[in-house]
Order: sequence, then structure tokens, then C-alpha cells
Amino acid sequence: MSVHPPHRLLMGPGPITADPRVLRAMSAQLVGQYDPWMTATMTETMGLYREVFRTANEQTLLVDGTSRAGIEAALVSLVEPGDRVLVPVFGRFGHLLVEIAERCGAEVHTIEVPWGQVFAPEAIEEAVVATRPKVLAVVQGDTSTTMCQPLADLGEICRRHDVLLYCDATASLGGNDFETDAWGLDVVTAGLQKCLGGPSGSAPITISERAVAVIDGRKHVEAGIAEPGETGAGVRIASNYLDLAQVMDYWGPRRLNHHTEATTMLYGARECARLLVEEGLDAAVARHALHGRAMLEGVRGLGLAVFGDVAHKMHNVVAVEIPAGLGSSGGDAARSALLEDFGIEIGTSFGPLHGKVWRIGTMGYNARKDAVLLTLAALEQVLRAAGVPLTAGGGVGAAREVYSS
Repeated sequence: MSVHPPHRLLMGPGPITADPRVLRAMSAQLVGQYDPWMTATMTETMGLYREVFRTANEQTLLVDGTSRAGIEAALVSLVEPGDRVLVPVFGRFGHLLVEIAERCGAEVHTIEVPWGQVFAPEAIEEAVVATRPKVLAVVQGDTSTTMCQPLADLGEICRRHDVLLYCDATASLGGNDFETDAWGLDVVTAGLQKCLGGPSGSAPITISERAVAVIDGRKHVEAGIAEPGETGAGVRIASNYLDLAQVMDYWGPRRLNHHTEATTMLYGARECARLLVEEGLDAAVARHALHGRAMLEGVRGLGLAVFGDVAHKMHNVVAVEIPAGLGSSGGDAARSALLEDFGIEIGTSFGPLHGKVWRIGTMGYNARKDAVLLTLAALEQVLRAAGVPLTAGGGVGAAREVYSS
């Protein structure tokens, strides 16, 4: 049988419902990887993502794979065995950075705050001084807690202490304020499946000149494509596929063969960036802020509590405490009813929040009024059917007040 997925409105923490314009772009026919049209499209895509990341970095490109491929490419290319890496952990995805850095052979140091909080820059600087890392690896928006870590002061801290600053912006880029160059970020990676409004499978990345120098210092060129006298130096990057030194040469003017570009994903990634640039970055962030605020006030209007420090919440996702009246398994039952009866998906969470909160996203193509109001109306009906006392129409009413104001 042909692929025929059911109709769904994906209002969880990602992936989200892809923008139909992105899907149409991905239906275009393939061309050869060195066709002049193909290489020109790659160059256009690099330029578009410079605008998305707000950077002048020449090395702004795509890593073929999901957002985790981008994370691994960054860390495996920056970190040599024995290097010190500092990770401020405030949710599940900080722990992911720890695991990947450890797999790179790094000496990993962590600082932690309770889930639902973020770090003050002074706390991070104190840890930098104490551990003297080569790399500070930080998540901007951690969807497990919905918190958004302030970054504006971290670049200056890292430069004063000669530390490279890597940021995972998978869940935040395009829907929250982000300034690669102004904030002094050295490497940033993202994914398409959140605020960028596309499918998972391509990881945009931007790399500063000083990070490029570190990566190129480890360059080893594959046998058979090296130019005379070109062999490489330094500790070889442990991955071939995720070796950013080779990936940069593939995307650069030399177009050195490394892999076959994922052409269909390139089309999708280009369209995600084109649409965002067409809308305007400031307008896109304001759109996410508006619809995120409407969802926040909507769940409060239903009488539900919100988890975490709301002042540091991402625009594009909210963590809602599961009503006690639903019982230990009622949260999953309510999610199932929402999916089965209304075709709407919301998320659960991980670790200490598993079974305690739902995560509701308003991001990318779904950061729009009808999606917010429909989700709130459906959630009210599911909770009323489960016997949870609610204010009739309270969710939609509160959200409409946000929109009318």
C-alpha cells in the first residue's frame, strides 16, 4: 500500500506539522550533486541560513541528518580526547550534550539547576574559571523543561577565558531571539522540525572563524581525493561522516567529494529558511511570542497550572501540570483521547517530569491562531469528559483576550 498517514495536528514539542510550502519544495525532482544548478542552490542555502542565524560566518551550511547529527558533528569536530568540556544542565538535552562529549573522550564537567530554572551568567562564569574548559556547550531552549537559557553574556565570558562556545538551538531558532555574532557564539546547530516549520532530517550549522581554525587543525583528507602534499595534521576527527573539516570542503568553493548531498532535504531546508527570511526574523519571533502567550493564558484559563519559571520560558512551548484528578495514568489517557477524538498530538516529558506535565507546542507552521484555539477547545472537552472541573470556555476565552489585546 502507498503511504497514507492519518490527519494530525502536531501540537507537541516537535516534530510539528510541516509547512505545506516546504513539502511542495521537497517534491521537486533530483539533479546531480555537482550540477551547476545544485551547487548554486547550496550556495543560496548558505546565504539564507546566515540570515536565519544572524551571522556573517562563511561556514554556514547543512549537516545531513537530524538535529542530533548536527550536535554530534559539532562536538566530535571540536573536542579531542582529554579536552575539558563544561555543560550547564537544566534539562534532558543538557544531559545529551554530556553523553556525546563523553563519547568524544572529553573530560566533562557539569553544573546543574533544578528543572524549571535557568543559569545566571555569573554561575556559568564561576564554573568556567573553576574548570578551564576548551568548550562550553549549552542548550538555548530545552523542550523537556520549556526553559530558554539566556545567552547574551556568555560569548564575552568565553572570550575572556579563551573558551569556545557551542550552542544547541534546535528547539529555539526561528521562534526566540537569537544573535550568533552579537552574542559571540562560535558554533550553533539547529533542526528543521521545530520553529523552522519543516521535517526532521537536516541540521543547519554555523561556525565562527576561530572554531574553523580549531577544526581545520585536525583536518585529514580521504585517500584518493587529497591534493599533492595534502595529508592533514592533528588528532583525527573520530567520525568520517560528521567530520566538519571535510563537510566544509564539500560545501566550499573546492566542492571536494565527501558524501552525496541529501538533495530533497536540501530543498526543504532552503524553503524553511526562505520562508523565514521572507517573513522577517523579528516578525517570526513576534509571531511565536504572540501564539505562545495565547496558549499560556489559555491553559491558565482552563484552571491548569504551568510548570517552571515562566519568565524564562521559550515562546514556542509550554509545560502544563497534569491535573491531580486524572490519576497516575490519566495524563497518558487524556493525550490518547485528544489524538483519537480530535487528531491533535501533545507531548509528555522525561525524567523527573515524566507523567507530571504535558508539553504543548506552538511553533513553526502551527504558531497560528486557529491551531491554538482548536487545541484549547479540544483539551477542554477531553478534560471535562474525564471529570476534571473546568471553567467552560475558559481556555479559548483567555486566548482570545490575548489576541484581541
